[in-house]
Amino acid sequence: RRVLARLFAVDGDARRVAVRRRLEALARSLLPSDRPGPFNEALMELGATVCLPRAPRCDRCPLAEVCQAHRAGAEERYPARMAHRPLPHYQVAAAVILRENGRVLVARRREEDFLGGLWEFPGGKQEDGETLQECLVRELKEELGIGVEVGERLLTLEHTYIHFRITLHAFRCALREGEPRCLECADWRWVLPADLEALPMSVADRRIARAVQMWTDEGVLP
Repeated sequence: RRVLARLFAVDGDARRVAVRRRLEALARSLLPSDRPGPFNEALMELGATVCLPRAPRCDRCPLAEVCQAHRAGAEERYPARMAHRPLPHYQVAAAVILRENGRVLVARRREEDFLGGLWEFPGGKQEDGETLQECLVRELKEELGIGVEVGERLLTLEHTYIHFRITLHAFRCALREGEPRCLECADWRWVLPADLEALPMSVADRRIARAVQMWTDEGVLP
């Protein structure tokens, strides 16, 4: 694509569908029907050894005289690339609520939600103007109808999804009011830490689950 974009001075990001289709059409127009394999191999070799992304070796290029980008002195302008936008970054709080019998509370996301059907430690995204502790109190009331007291922070981890990234803070919490109900979740359970491994979870929640299991095995969490 880089060779063709320079040869024909094709504007636009080669990752865009319309630009990619134009480059493919140009490639087909040049492709000799009797020797397509050697032609493609030669084109790839040219891109790998001469028509480099930076500092292309135009003095060694057999196509330099007909290359529109070279004739304009704009070899490194092609192919154009879109500027990468920074991924949105969210602060997320999760609750580790243990009962006297050693079971921990988990909730299952609704099917229509992001990561639908997966189990998680209940919580959610921090909103403007609230602390992480306030975020947890609000989210657990909205999601499960329970009141909690937020205690120590147990774990902080980073995770990146395709379109955003999160910093996830897991807090130890105590149940102070009510019993869980499915208000904004599909299901909930009190689960032994050893049984968390059997539940389908996101990568981030799985890391919390394994930490909880390790801490309970070592007696850090009663």
